[in-house]
Amino acid sequence: MTPRPVLNRSLLALAGLILLGGGLLILFAGFDVYRRHNLVPPVGWPLTTPDDVLLGSADRARWSSQGWWWWPAVIAALALVALLALGWLLAQLRRRRPGALSVGGTLPHEGVELRDRALSDAIAAEAGALPGVEHAAVRITGRPADPRTRVRLTLTPQRAPGAVLDALCEGPLRTAHRSTGFPDMPTEVRLQVARHKPHRAE
Repeated sequence: MTPRPVLNRSLLALAGLILLGGGLLILFAGFDVYRRHNLVPPVGWPLTTPDDVLLGSADRARWSSQGWWWWPAVIAALALVALLALGWLLAQLRRRRPGALSVGGTLPHEGVELRDRALSDAIAAEAGALPGVEHAAVRITGRPADPRTRVRLTLTPQRAPGAVLDALCEGPLRTAHRSTGFPDMPTEVRLQVARHKPHRAE
């Protein structure tokens, strides 16, 4: 597992725990769970009864007396957190592509490099020429040192999927492995059948 997914999952888990804790506090206070079940919350525990508020009048007065800079600082901090969260979300939505792949097992920027789009176009062209394949689309994902291939094939109605899959593995994929020098390139293949008009019997 790469460091980026580990960081993403850690941040998601932390955000989930914070939201879960806040939601439970609100639910416990709204339904008056502590009084109904004779539970004693810890000293200073927020939101213990339905009439409690998160920020009371005394707290608001205390923070307001800090000076004019307090509310602009709070707004700026909240805006910064919102911008960081938005940037992180956009980074997750951006599709990751390896960019350049080192050919023949050489180190990056020290040997021959192949663009991921050139490799995907070559695989798609060879796969599209296989018997029974009407359309082929290929996308290379992952890291430069660990590329992954995603293939989507549209088959003609008369062709058996198993035969096309065998031809794909023995043809375009084997050629790509041999050309790039990656002995093990995980591949995900999705097969679909082209739509056709139903035949009418006379």
